[in-house]
Amino acid sequence: MASSPRVVVLAGGVGGSKFTLGVRDALARRNGPEATVVVNTGDDLWLSGVRLQPDVDSILYALAGVNDTERGWGRDGDTERVNAELQQWGAGWPWFTLGDLDLGTHLARTGWLRDGLTPTQIVERLSGRWPLGVRMLPMTDTEVDTHVRVVGGDVLHFQEWWTRHRAQLTPLGFDHPGIEAALPAPGVVEAIADADVVLLAPSNPVVSIGPILAVPGIREALALTSAHVVGVSPIIGGAVVRGMADVCLTAIGVETSAAAVAAHYGTRSEGGLLDAWLIAEEDAHLAAAIDALGMRAVVAPLWMRDVAASAAMADAALAAAAV
Repeated sequence: MASSPRVVVLAGGVGGSKFTLGVRDALARRNGPEATVVVNTGDDLWLSGVRLQPDVDSILYALAGVNDTERGWGRDGDTERVNAELQQWGAGWPWFTLGDLDLGTHLARTGWLRDGLTPTQIVERLSGRWPLGVRMLPMTDTEVDTHVRVVGGDVLHFQEWWTRHRAQLTPLGFDHPGIEAALPAPGVVEAIADADVVLLAPSNPVVSIGPILAVPGIREALALTSAHVVGVSPIIGGAVVRGMADVCLTAIGVETSAAAVAAHYGTRSEGGLLDAWLIAEEDAHLAAAIDALGMRAVVAPLWMRDVAASAAMADAALAAAAV
């Protein structure tokens, strides 16, 4: 593999944004081409008449250096005057906060959608505001919001289940209405086909990476690419790093362990996705079991405490692809 590989990252959420920062830093030191980041849009929604793309915006803001690192979402230093006014009108969701600067992004996006632009064109336009150092693509231009079926028979939008109920309502499954007819966004399949390395970020396997893989054509592109496909475990020491991914994994019958998530993704030699799988030092004892699946286990520090740590993790993932 060339010292400056062409890299595609599949990502979503806070873990995806941190990892993407590391990939950008690692590739910049190689003077290589910019990575292409295919972003989950399965948790998008309409709220108060505007279209929100939480994962797109989280990664956009992180790359631009304007994200709120304390909360893990939204813009740094944002205010909430408009959100307070919406609450006074009884509009929106009282448990889902829209910051004023963040709302500016949503208004711009919604206006462009109504003008006829596609999500791909809008992401490109949003990306032009700051020097991001990567190329961002939504997974699809089709609206495929995630719905959660919970015990008792109710069906909730993912954001209501995740943000309002903090995943405390037991899920029976996750659906993406309309995804069967969706197409990969322009450039996604081509980027995967042309890549030297495809990296699965340590994002939630079920509701961040899962929707990307569910878009018809993307999993097939991963099977056909000559690139090495390397995943990074979102599980460290048998526990999730952030969020409620363990609840999601349990709902689909997957144990919360680095080895179980590796088996969930599967090895490419047997119709799965992965050539190699990065696991944390705390999970080194699982390496032999992961190797037995037919993929190569690589042990590396996986705590993304800062950009340098994320870049070191990206370096380890790129090294794993150089076999």
